[in-house]
Amino acid sequence: MAADQMRADQPRKADAPRFSVIIPAYNSAATLAKAVESVIEQSWPAHEIIIIDDGSTDNILQTVREFGDKTRVIHQSNAGVSVARNRGADAATGDWLAFLDADDWYYPDRLRWHAEWIASDTGLDFLTGDYEYRREDGSLTGTSMAMHPSGRAMLEKADGAAKVVMETKEIETYVADHFGDIHTLSVPRKTFRALGGFPSGFKVCEDVHFLSRLCAVSHRVGVICRPLGVYLVHGSSATRSDPLKAQEYNVQALLDLKGLASDFPESVKHGVMTRLRTGRLNLGYALVKAGRRREALAAVLPSLVETPGWASFRNILSILKG
Repeated sequence: MAADQMRADQPRKADAPRFSVIIPAYNSAATLAKAVESVIEQSWPAHEIIIIDDGSTDNILQTVREFGDKTRVIHQSNAGVSVARNRGADAATGDWLAFLDADDWYYPDRLRWHAEWIASDTGLDFLTGDYEYRREDGSLTGTSMAMHPSGRAMLEKADGAAKVVMETKEIETYVADHFGDIHTLSVPRKTFRALGGFPSGFKVCEDVHFLSRLCAVSHRVGVICRPLGVYLVHGSSATRSDPLKAQEYNVQALLDLKGLASDFPESVKHGVMTRLRTGRLNLGYALVKAGRRREALAAVLPSLVETPGWASFRNILSILKG
């Protein structure tokens, strides 16, 4: 066993963190079992597994019944992933929250990596980590940290170590281009509640909205430089089934976040504006692809006014060139 690997046989301390794992599920009967099983099989047992049935119309009830008392199930009318996650957080009794979508899964030591670090370092505001992108056939398309500048910066800082601390000066880049998805996030329940949880009313980018607000109150972030789980890439996701609409929704959420950013630390505020500039550019590209070049130019022009400079001007040139 490698020196930096967590030992599965280490004793669990009485005051160790208790994880409530929250799984929102909407018509996910085909994938939910694998997600739940990945939590049940954790080398660091979850304190509880809470499934939020978000008004499903498939046979998801039969799937959850098979797990018996290993899970808690809450049913609600369809209200979206943010409301479902927040409902789970309200019902949670653990002191730390972890999340998992019903079509993704954890690797066996996902909770252990975070739990043992939390127990040894009480100064961490939240924790995240690497994860893999896999297609439905199981093939690997890449890893999150390697695919994002903020992740590559942390890998370089770690210099081969399994974990590294992201500090205040590095949070700006993380907000602008974060590498850790929601299923690699571990956050104290009290912090989550204080921030009001995930925003409702947004079909995409609710994760960026919450993570940016979380970063605004954080100074030290624990990063595991090993894959903690899998994000399943499939064509039915909101961002792939209608790319243009997804980019429009993305910018809407980022504009809402911009309205809150005046109260953020400067580094987080700059990260939000960088992300908004990128979001507008991606919307512009989607509009150009749809043959709506004039609307594409209108989408990116506000960034030149808000954040004048070469980066914003270059984006406009990119749209003009098509």
